[in-house]
Amino acid sequence: MLKRLFDIFFSFFGLLLLSPFFVLIGILVFIDSGFPVFYLQSRVGCYNKDFFLFKFRTMLVNSDKQGLLTIGGKDNRVTKIGYYLRKYKIDELPQLINVLIGDMSLVGPRPEVRKYVDMYSAEQQKVLEIKPGITDYASIEYVNENEILGKSDNPEVDYIHKIMPAKLALNLKYVRENNLLSDIKIIFKTIIKVIK
Repeated sequence: MLKRLFDIFFSFFGLLLLSPFFVLIGILVFIDSGFPVFYLQSRVGCYNKDFFLFKFRTMLVNSDKQGLLTIGGKDNRVTKIGYYLRKYKIDELPQLINVLIGDMSLVGPRPEVRKYVDMYSAEQQKVLEIKPGITDYASIEYVNENEILGKSDNPEVDYIHKIMPAKLALNLKYVRENNLLSDIKIIFKTIIKVIK
């Protein structure tokens, strides 16, 4: 209950304070590559239920049909403004809407697409017992995931067999330690990591 109140308070005031910035980003996205400004992607949330995740669109329209993974910092599907939105994680800010409406929390395991969730083991599926979040231990550890995959000879295989299990291990750690104090620490660590 306390965590939900924390989420509502900070997502509401975050959206309120950032609304002028959102308008500016929306205009830049439109100038760079037209509509839509937002990208909605189906992700798997708490109790294995699908929901639509909000992001600023950083790729050309229908790019997800060419693959779900973004490879390296120079993926040719990424727009000019999208490169910078991704680099500084600004594209993730609209997920405050998901937090406000209750699909997500500020902190929790990052929601994955159905394709990869269907590969989870019984143990890994425990991450679906709590709400997904905007940031978590794995987000901090793998802040440069796109660059790691960009250096791989087979990004899809390396994601499934190396990165995804490592991220899920960190997610399971969060599930075990889940409390408001750890959430606050993760939020500050995320901010510091993005600034660096």
